[in-house]
Amino acid sequence: MATKNHNLSDYDITKVPSGEGMKVGIVVSEWNENITGALLAGALNTLKLNGVKEEDIKVMTVPGSFELIYGASQMVKTGVDGVIAIGCVIRGDTPHDRYICQGTTQGLSQLNATQDVPVIYGLITTLDMQQAEDRAGGKMGNKGDECAVTVIKMIDFKRRIG
Repeated sequence: MATKNHNLSDYDITKVPSGEGMKVGIVVSEWNENITGALLAGALNTLKLNGVKEEDIKVMTVPGSFELIYGASQMVKTGVDGVIAIGCVIRGDTPHDRYICQGTTQGLSQLNATQDVPVIYGLITTLDMQQAEDRAGGKMGNKGDECAVTVIKMIDFKRRIG
């Protein structure tokens, strides 16, 4: 959980395994594209910075955050070593956001538990647009950076555990 003092882009590069030879799939929601595009840019930059080659990264879009479940489930089948699911849900005037967040979280969790490929949760859920901007390259850093580091570490984990 992010705290006021934690910058999502801060990580110790010496604790990140090399991403060389890793194939990463990224599924990105088109909804709130100004935010998800920034999260995607952060993830791509961090993956490349840590050795993942551009040709080993496959990016696909889906209409909204709920569709990340299907997108990630299909991406797992393509032979990637790990998947990052990127979305943004901002609280509205109705409880719609809660249902989307709960369903997406449950679906991605189920994929993570039942598939042989790590699925990284890159859904940010905020009360307003400012909070989303803060987590998409603003004062809180970029959740995309954090997701990229996590997918590299989880792929490495899977490789080491055998």
